[in-house]
Amino acid sequence: MLYGRTTLSKFVIEQLHATPGGSDLAALLIDVGASIKAISALLRKGELGGQLGELDSRNVQGETQKALDVVTNDTVLQYCEWGGHLAGTASEEMERVRAVPGPMRRGRHLLAFDPLDGSGNIDLNVAVGTIFSVLRHGRDAPPEEADFLQPGVRQVAAGYAIYGPSTVLVLTVGAGTHGFTLDREIGNFILTHPHLRIPEQTSEFAINTSNERFWEPPVLRYVAECKAGASGVRGRDFNMRWIASMVAEVHRILMRGGVFMYPRDSRDPARPGRLRLLYEASPMAMVVEQAGGMASTGRERLLEVVPGTLHQRIPVILGSREEVARIEDYHRDHDEGADLPFVSPLFNARSLFRPEAQA
Repeated sequence: MLYGRTTLSKFVIEQLHATPGGSDLAALLIDVGASIKAISALLRKGELGGQLGELDSRNVQGETQKALDVVTNDTVLQYCEWGGHLAGTASEEMERVRAVPGPMRRGRHLLAFDPLDGSGNIDLNVAVGTIFSVLRHGRDAPPEEADFLQPGVRQVAAGYAIYGPSTVLVLTVGAGTHGFTLDREIGNFILTHPHLRIPEQTSEFAINTSNERFWEPPVLRYVAECKAGASGVRGRDFNMRWIASMVAEVHRILMRGGVFMYPRDSRDPARPGRLRLLYEASPMAMVVEQAGGMASTGRERLLEVVPGTLHQRIPVILGSREEVARIEDYHRDHDEGADLPFVSPLFNARSLFRPEAQA
């Protein structure tokens, strides 16, 4: 069912008509949708488009850029800057804030975005996406970095697109989370998943276990319990998933529940988190919370974290409410010294390494 063929344009206009500045925000979101359609068309060409592979350049985080990282970044700017609804942009691929060029009319909104999340998978034809966040700009002057350093609770809109067998745009303007599927024949996003809800319980978790040796004890404890399955303290079996694309992980959670973890680790004390607060964590946290889920660093609500820098990284744990709350409890127990020391299952009573086996 296509729910009366409600288009993205019609939806945002109806949702925002009574909101101060709502018409400008609606127009900006329509521009974002247009940029996503353009990126979708580009990605469909794959190798035929001549845009795959790496460049000699690196982004501000020191990561080697894919050709499509740069092309998709330019596409978002091209479609969103000219409409007069933006004051400026910030992107994972740009070192500094970009104010809307002087000859163009400046609006009262700021756009932060990751143009191609999961781009490391692009040569493998695995699902990738675009993540975006919209904030208000409260002054007449061109925006600076400090204007973007707002906590996630101040976002007026957030969402993502996932480029898979179909292109789906998931959006929230603070009144639930809604999904739109691109109808390629008519070129419109159509409302197909209204009022998405994440189940409060789940038996599925997503984490990169190759980093296990760097995790804190609360995360080790949680994952060990999940892996123990029905024979462990949780009393049921869990499935583990890992796609290495945050958009794909979050989309799966919105469709059927689950918990996604990219937790704090000890690899680099100066950079305890791996995901970007402004471009990934904050917008996804708003999407998840508006769908009834929960988003946390493990120790605090993600949407309440105030960014300190434009490219700040942060631990992320989000998804089904009961599981995220449990992981927060484990962090609290650990910080208060109330948890038991974690012991690897290799050394428990059934292990070949138990004391009597070594005697």
